Amino acid sequence: MPSSRVLVTLFLACLTFLACLTALPAADWQQWRGPDRDGISKETGLLQKWPEGGPPLAWKATGLGEGFASVAVANGRVITQGQASGAQAIIAFDEATGRQLWKVANGDAYLDRRGGGPRGTPTIDDETVYVLGSNGSLAALEAASGNKLWNTNLLSRFNGRNINWGISESPLVDGRQLIVSPGASGASVVALDKSNGNVIWKSLDDEAGYSSAIVTEAGGVRQYVLLTGEAAVSVRADDGKQLWRYSRVSNSTANIATPVIRGDRVFVSSDYGTGGGLLELSANAGGVDAKEVYFNRDMRNHYNTAVLIGEHLYGYSSSILTCMNFDSGEVAWQDRAVGKGQVIAAEGLLYLLSEDGVVGLAEVTPEGYRERSRFSIPSGEYPTWTLPVVANGRLYLREQDTLYVYDISAR
Repeated sequence: MPSSRVLVTLFLACLTFLACLTALPAADWQQWRGPDRDGISKETGLLQKWPEGGPPLAWKATGLGEGFASVAVANGRVITQGQASGAQAIIAFDEATGRQLWKVANGDAYLDRRGGGPRGTPTIDDETVYVLGSNGSLAALEAASGNKLWNTNLLSRFNGRNINWGISESPLVDGRQLIVSPGASGASVVALDKSNGNVIWKSLDDEAGYSSAIVTEAGGVRQYVLLTGEAAVSVRADDGKQLWRYSRVSNSTANIATPVIRGDRVFVSSDYGTGGGLLELSANAGGVDAKEVYFNRDMRNHYNTAVLIGEHLYGYSSSILTCMNFDSGEVAWQDRAVGKGQVIAAEGLLYLLSEDGVVGLAEVTPEGYRERSRFSIPSGEYPTWTLPVVANGRLYLREQDTLYVYDISAR
């Protein structure tokens, strides 16, 4: 028989192992485009191929209402927004079962012939959720209960006007600051105190775009980068002062994609015949210079944003899935894949969702398009434009009123 010392050692080893398992971080998706706003899930242990007809359905929720808002997943909750009965609403579901936890009104209905309702994804910061509706209604709520902590309307507060297809931004939390874009004169971009909504600073005169901001310290200065309705811009994080501006990537219709950043380089893109450009950022007397490395029309992100994995961007150039070298702009391959849509990535695979409801799983490789699996969800009256989400072993797909949740864990 083992000695008492050996038994104690084994017991302590088991405790340590269990503690390590408990300490493993959940692969939540707390905001627009995931933990780092780069479209890449931190999830592991996922299916490398799906059964024919798709992975098992974990649960399905209906009653979300009209809208294109994606989901945020954190702390056991799935939070999104939708529109029904003449009002926009924020809705929370139990992550395990799909049971609705709460539903809270957030502004009047937004109507559009191409599909009404909210567009932006909620942002979950610890136990608070921040949500921006398509009419400018911004709310901070307790994630557990839905109780409102504070709310305001950005358009009326800053004398802004709504843009053609409704405000589509997903709020960015950075420390105590909440970054949003009213698109008003002198308040195109504002930083609010996330605890009470008070103004910390406001900046620029640009009309709002449909893009969401991202934070970086490229060029040695902490800054927020986004596409307004007029240009790709960067403002200093501490005071909102403009650091640089790049208008070549802008079009007069809709600037939508989120900037893609690696190190001191920023890629920005738009469609409607425009294109994408790579900028090199460098420090300059306390400011930041932005120098164009290249501009081409080979990665024209429309309503999607490319993901950067290794040396290559994977995204839709208008309607064609494209793999392009980030640093050189050289196209590695193009393929029509599942059709025009959205792309995110997890564990070395691309997750594709077409606007016709076709879902694809493909390899991340610059050698060519290599699809492993596909299935479809029912499509409705409007295109399926909502960004898919991978979190905690599940794939979330929204088609207007319905949220489909699939078990993609290989464990």
